Parts: sequence; C-alpha cells; structure tokens
Amino acid sequence: MVHLRVLTKSDWPLWREVRLAALGEAPQVFKARLADWHSGGEDRWRARLEMPGAYNIVALLGGRMVAVASGLPGDSGACELRSVWVSPQARGRGVGDRLIAAVETWALQSGATTLKLAVIPGNEPAIALYQRNGFVVGEELGDLLPDGVTRERVMVKALR
Repeated sequence: MVHLRVLTKSDWPLWREVRLAALGEAPQVFKARLADWHSGGEDRWRARLEMPGAYNIVALLGGRMVAVASGLPGDSGACELRSVWVSPQARGRGVGDRLIAAVETWALQSGATTLKLAVIPGNEPAIALYQRNGFVVGEELGDLLPDGVTRERVMVKALR
C-alpha cells in the first residue's frame, strides 16, 4: 500500500535521499543534474523545505520512498508542480496520480486558480501522466535547456 508523507523542515535527509535517487535514475527528465546537487551541503537540501509556502511530499511503498513531488507558490494565482518522480518499482500503480492530486489539493487550499509545470520535451510518460490529470500545453515558453536550443514545455491546469 502506498502512503503519502508531507516533508517538514527537519526531513531534509529524506529530501536529499529521494532527490538524489530521482536524478540518478532518470537524469534525462530533469533540467537539474546530479552533479549540481552534490555541492552546497545541508543548507542546499534544507532550502527547498524551508521555502515559505512550499509543499513537498513523498510516497512510501513498504516503508521505502518511491516517489516525490513538490508544490511551489507562484504569482497571479498560479502555483507550480515541480520535481515529480516515481521510481521504476512504483510506476503503473497510480502513485504519480496520487502525488499530483495531493499537490493540486494543496494549491487549491493556497488559493491558486492555476497549477503549472514544466516538462522536458520527449518525456512522453510524464506528459501522458500530466495530460491524464487534466494538464494541457500552455502558451508560455519554458526555460531554455542546456543545449541552448530546446525549451521546457509548460503545461497548465485550471483549478477553478
């Protein structure tokens, strides 16, 4: 059975563990690189969990962390879904759907009217997950990727 756990400020070692697992297992689906996260020490890991208004959640299966997602506050009634990853052993079990639903609930409770995300083009499994959960490709341009040509694809979902 999958259990969701909201991370607190003191859970930075758990955040580090799951973030490193995600970047190591699926480097092609993140703009961030594993090597970027090995520097900075404890302060770097605490920063996300200490961000005012942020919502960070992990999924546990058999007591092991198998997935992660974050919700970040934004401007003009929009919150952001970020850092979504589901480990290979948990894929196909609805874990991604549950994480997205939890972040969506948090965003609504935060007063957001829109939830947005950025996904790397070609990450078809993630795009399918987001589309299944009501996200559509928006008109906003995503950040430029390290190749200097490709941009992230921004997807949005109206919450109200």
